Amino acid sequence: MLESVKIQRRQSEIRSALSELVGKDKPTEDETRSMETLDAEYRQNEVRYRAALIAEDTERRDAGEELETRGDREYADLLRRFEVRQVALHYDEGRQLDGATAEIVQEMRSKGGYRGIPVPLAALEQRVGETVASGTPDPVQTRPIIDRLFPDSIAGRMGGQVISIDFGDVEYPVATSAVTAGWAATETGNVAGPTAFATTDRAMVPNQNLGIQMKLTRRALKQSGAGLEAAIRRDMASTIAAELDNAAFNGAGSSGEPEGVLTNSTYNITSTAASATWAGFRSAVARFMSANAVGSPSMVKVAIAPATWDTLDGALFDEGSGITELDKMLKHIGEGNLTISTHMTDESESPDAHSALLTVTKNGVAPFVVGIWGGVDVIRDPYSDAASGGLRLTGLLTADVAVLRPAQLEILTGL
Repeated sequence: MLESVKIQRRQSEIRSALSELVGKDKPTEDETRSMETLDAEYRQNEVRYRAALIAEDTERRDAGEELETRGDREYADLLRRFEVRQVALHYDEGRQLDGATAEIVQEMRSKGGYRGIPVPLAALEQRVGETVASGTPDPVQTRPIIDRLFPDSIAGRMGGQVISIDFGDVEYPVATSAVTAGWAATETGNVAGPTAFATTDRAMVPNQNLGIQMKLTRRALKQSGAGLEAAIRRDMASTIAAELDNAAFNGAGSSGEPEGVLTNSTYNITSTAASATWAGFRSAVARFMSANAVGSPSMVKVAIAPATWDTLDGALFDEGSGITELDKMLKHIGEGNLTISTHMTDESESPDAHSALLTVTKNGVAPFVVGIWGGVDVIRDPYSDAASGGLRLTGLLTADVAVLRPAQLEILTGL
């Protein structure tokens, strides 16, 4: 019990005792001395009470910080113990979820509607100790499952931010007003008149649903055991990451897909033609720096197609020294700010069209964001593969892409 609470209780007892003594017309000497003693103790306790509140204030703040962060730490511990294998066994054998898996599923269902079993995205990450090279102990020593190949994610490398949304729409108010400053022309003249401060809302709505279908054969379920969980998580996580990455840059903006940055049908991102030389990129970077008040070219992130990298590295900037156009670019842009990705190639055209993308993060604002609503809703199809004893899982994920400030991006075409 806190010391201040103990003092409060004692003060209440003293007041009660004093009220009985004060009510007497002719108190005895003992009762008078008792009143003096209680009065002195009451005044002393008032000082102790104030001191106790001051001392306990720090303890309350420390306890409050502990309570604020304890929930996040406990939930992170539960996520590390989440088993996707239990989801597969629940659909295959009707096994009940238990432990941390059951707790997380119950928590996610309380926050959003899921037709199947919800799986948090964090649970799809590779766990400590899992490697593709580790074998799965089986009677016939079936070797580990070899994962599929997926392109590396570049959304994060280009400054894109992934945000988690529980439910509902999310809007980002972005300032669009051109507030200007002006000097007074004369000693008594007025400065520039007031300019209205305007904002535009960048909305993210849960209209786009991404589906991942996975067919598990009966042999895989019986043979791989716990090793199947790691393979399922790696495969689902890689599939989701690859498709979200593609949607962030090349999403059609129709047929259920969010609009990508390079599609640029409504974002009004500056798009200019450039040559696959350092001079062409240098002029584009200079314009981009002026538009965003960027102080150094090393703050600009650049994404190019593999074919553009081939052209830049194959063309000599200075024949005498052997310096290529790519060497000149890396000197000013920095190797860490250059990304090579197939997302910059449009294979629908003949010959393939190649683009480049310039981005910058200013004042902590990302050039574009990818919003994800909740986790992955895993649903079982009990009929399609019933004859073979297989299991078909469908993972549904709701996501959207939004460009917050188009000025922080620029598209270069014709490379």
